[in-house]
Amino acid sequence: MRGKFITIEGTEGVGKTTNIQFIQNWMQAKKLPFVATREPGGTPLAEQIRDLLLSPRDELVCDTAELLLMFAGRAQHLHQVIEPSLEEGAWVLCDRFTDATYAYQGAGRNMRDDLIAELEMIVQGSLRPDLTLILHIPVELGLKRASDRSEPDRFELEQTEFFELVRNGYLKIAEQNPDRCVVIDASQPLADVQRDINIALEAFWFSSEESG
Repeated sequence: MRGKFITIEGTEGVGKTTNIQFIQNWMQAKKLPFVATREPGGTPLAEQIRDLLLSPRDELVCDTAELLLMFAGRAQHLHQVIEPSLEEGAWVLCDRFTDATYAYQGAGRNMRDDLIAELEMIVQGSLRPDLTLILHIPVELGLKRASDRSEPDRFELEQTEFFELVRNGYLKIAEQNPDRCVVIDASQPLADVQRDINIALEAFWFSSEESG
């Protein structure tokens, strides 16, 4: 049986790393074979592309170059990790996927959704996540958390207005895809965030079992 594809999304400082570990623990408790991975990245080549994308630099990176690099890394990631794992029956848990491209490059950079959709079809075909958890938090709080955590990467150096656009982009995605997207209020205490994640996972698990 083909595995399930779960993605976790959100702007900076929403707590993806902590909650990905929580989801991995949930999968282990269910005795599910799974692979945890991330974007950009996930393979040696895609991790090199990640470094190109995230490293602060004096040279201005044009929006088209950024978008194409995102999909170049994604193509390699899909070919090497995601598709083979799903075919083998493993569940795949991915820290960001194409929704991030619609949110960051689409909403944040004001790039056309139809252009992103065309690249999405070229690289992914019909593959889409089965479940997407969108961690939602006020931008200022998220940026404060991110700045306390580490030195900012190239995206984290953007202005607050950029992240407001990204956050609204994620909410638009959730509104347009209610069957697979669940918005989680990540400004709550961690125990409450993980309670809500667990509810979403259990509902997805139940529906997966029901559908065979």
